Amino acid sequence: MYAIQLVEPSLTAFRRVSLPDPQPGPGDVLIRLRAAALNFIDVAVATGSFPGATLPMVPVADGAGEIVALGADVESVALGDRVVPHFMPDWLDGPMRPERIAAMRGITHPGSLSEYVAVPAKSVVRLPEHLDLAQGATLPIAATTAWNAVRSASVRPGSTVVILGTGGVSLFALQFAKASGATVILVSSSDEKLERGRALGADHLVNYRAVPDWDKAVLEITHGRGADLVVETVGDATFERSLNAAAMGGTVFTVGFLSGATTSVNLFSIIGKALRVVGNSTGSVADLAEAVRAIEANGIVPVVDRRFVIGETAAAYAELAAGSRHFGKLVIEH
Repeated sequence: MYAIQLVEPSLTAFRRVSLPDPQPGPGDVLIRLRAAALNFIDVAVATGSFPGATLPMVPVADGAGEIVALGADVESVALGDRVVPHFMPDWLDGPMRPERIAAMRGITHPGSLSEYVAVPAKSVVRLPEHLDLAQGATLPIAATTAWNAVRSASVRPGSTVVILGTGGVSLFALQFAKASGATVILVSSSDEKLERGRALGADHLVNYRAVPDWDKAVLEITHGRGADLVVETVGDATFERSLNAAAMGGTVFTVGFLSGATTSVNLFSIIGKALRVVGNSTGSVADLAEAVRAIEANGIVPVVDRRFVIGETAAAYAELAAGSRHFGKLVIEH
């Protein structure tokens, strides 16, 4: 089979190689991969910023394709099923545990830039019929994370949700929050992206370049109450404002560190308002399956900003690493 390997820590160190076809063992399925979707963890791996990867390796955690072979004792899926394999194939359900997250596709195990991959049948989730494979490839990390964000605050009609940015997790969170009946405040530096967010259902738009004190804008919009949920995707530069924008008893769901992973926090902001600060590292296969059911039930379509071909792998990585140019997800089709 063909594959793309990352051969050294660099955003340009990709090479096309020929590797033996993987064979599904007992309980496994063989997937003919058709698309891979990039996440910032893939950039971290490619730049040597994420521990655990042994090079050379086949990168990219998220992908989608069709099942072309079944190992012994597989009954949960069938030949021809369109599926996504979960990023952490051993985390089937329940809370995070070290042994459940040790295996990670695109880091410790082969990722999605290959023709075929063999994975445990229990770790795959069928795609809704209304999604194509490129859209499906965006689901494992971003949709699961966003789904857990919305669940963490029990978002429902009457809730207010603040979403920072317009990357994959942010836009999935916007769509899940609207499907749950919430009012959504979208914060971005781009008026053009904010208008695209309005088309997805955002109720209030705040450009933080025009309004640096965006947390005060959130309080004004909510008549001083604040948001039930803040989806914090940026890190150090926005964290204190996210705490300020949250309502008493609200939740700050923190998943990003684009502006830095180290921050100084005024504990009175958390203690005084009894806030819940929830960290997240995606979720289980069961969480992904729930997110997919919600996507199917509400007809949600993932936002794919740009589709690359596999020969443009380095260009796709460069686009993601650039940070703020894309709206939604970047996908590599093959």
